[in-house]
Amino acid sequence: MPDPVCPLCLRPIPPDVPQSLHHLVPKLKGGAKGPTVLLHHQCHKEIHAVLTEAELAREFNTLEALRAHPRLRRFADWIAKRPPGFLSRTPGGTRKR
Repeated sequence: MPDPVCPLCLRPIPPDVPQSLHHLVPKLKGGAKGPTVLLHHQCHKEIHAVLTEAELAREFNTLEALRAHPRLRRFADWIAKRPPGFLSRTPGGTRKR
């Protein structure tokens, strides 16, 4: 059976690589029982470094919207060139509060 594919960076997610489930609508905003997607943990961290819970619930609650966000698109293009097991600190720091 092939490895699942991360829907943000489109790289395979090998079983030995950190991975996590992302709620398309944050749990704190009513999405506890809503749809989730499996992502590289690195990609999941970047989403939460860029967007607030309110932004995720309001505007970025689909994979298409996440991939269309300018910073997440640049991140996905950058990390897509790395091997599936690549780990690094989240580039660019966290979002401004």
